[in-house]
Amino acid sequence: MPQYTTLTTNINNNGGAKRYPIHKDNLPSVDEEDLGNGDADSDGLNQTHLKIGKPPRNFSVIRHCISSARLAAMAQLEDEVGISGHKMPSNDNSQFSPIFRSGSCSDKGPKRYMEDEHISVNNLIEHFGEGVNLPSPGAFYGASHTFIEVFDGHNGTDAASFAKRNILNLIIEDSHFPRGMKKAVKSAFIKADNVFAEANALDKSSGTTALTAIILGRRLTIANAGDSRAVLGKRGIAMELSRDHKPNCSLERQRIEKLGGTVYDGYLDGQLSVARALGDWHIKGQKGTKGPLSSEPEVQEVMLTEEDEFLIMGCDGLWDVMSSQCAVTMVRKELMLHNDPERCSRELVKEALKRNCCDNLTVVVVCFSSDPPPKIEIPRSQKRRSISAEGLDLLKCVLDNT
Repeated sequence: MPQYTTLTTNINNNGGAKRYPIHKDNLPSVDEEDLGNGDADSDGLNQTHLKIGKPPRNFSVIRHCISSARLAAMAQLEDEVGISGHKMPSNDNSQFSPIFRSGSCSDKGPKRYMEDEHISVNNLIEHFGEGVNLPSPGAFYGASHTFIEVFDGHNGTDAASFAKRNILNLIIEDSHFPRGMKKAVKSAFIKADNVFAEANALDKSSGTTALTAIILGRRLTIANAGDSRAVLGKRGIAMELSRDHKPNCSLERQRIEKLGGTVYDGYLDGQLSVARALGDWHIKGQKGTKGPLSSEPEVQEVMLTEEDEFLIMGCDGLWDVMSSQCAVTMVRKELMLHNDPERCSRELVKEALKRNCCDNLTVVVVCFSSDPPPKIEIPRSQKRRSISAEGLDLLKCVLDNT
């Protein structure tokens, strides 16, 4: 039986999942362009890149018949995800106030050493105290500001441990925080990478992916550099809030080759399996030069609604053996049973190990409500449908010929 190392849901390790209700005060206005589009050159991730599971590539053909296999699959989904019972909530989010609860689990898997790092801070105000320039009560709903980091290290733990200790402070200290969150996070990633290059006591050839989530009230900001992934559970549907930075991804390959790099057998310059990372200065070369391996994250911002139930953050050890939709379905089913995000993270790790994961495993689950996910009722159509005699004859003819 594998041994699991779990991190409690607050930074003080006092056990249990803390809950921090959020007061409904004024939230700074957010333009749709700021939330969804971002800078085309730097962000590369907008609302059109959000993935809901893995939809068909071509939506031009819609079939209006349902096979018996499809009906069976729908019945299974009803049992697993909890469809039926409660109606879908309205889109009026003016009264929505998230309550944050989180849990995490790590396991070194089949590898000899554990190189992943992660941290969950469920309340930044309690963590830093009053001496840090955090939003005052009333701004961003004022009560609870949450931060989560996941790092997947390689060539040792120096880069992952350094990033874990410093990125949050660099974000908070940035002049753009908290109003210009995208700029603050990008700046923090690049600063952390440059400071790491100057740290003589650390192994500069060590590297790490970095995935962070900052939640201020209802605004969720995801920043990713590497192949870790953040997935939002939206009433049982998986929405990927980050893009895996693999060298053979078309966008990353274009960027790498434009900067003089190559992709060989899925590896950047034949050495690294990710296209973006902190550290790895033996590949980046001289500090101050812009090379194929980038430390700049892609940043995505969304406003949480009452349909958003939880967030899953995990290193590639999880996503190599499990789809985003499978993870969301599993977490939702578990939350409906026991409503414990830490148990959910443990179950994801256990399932990944059963599927012969070949890497370290780190998973964090963040819930946005104190209640378990409700069952969802699919509204029935109010229109009565009938088929003509000619239609019945045509259907009978088709069935006889199959």
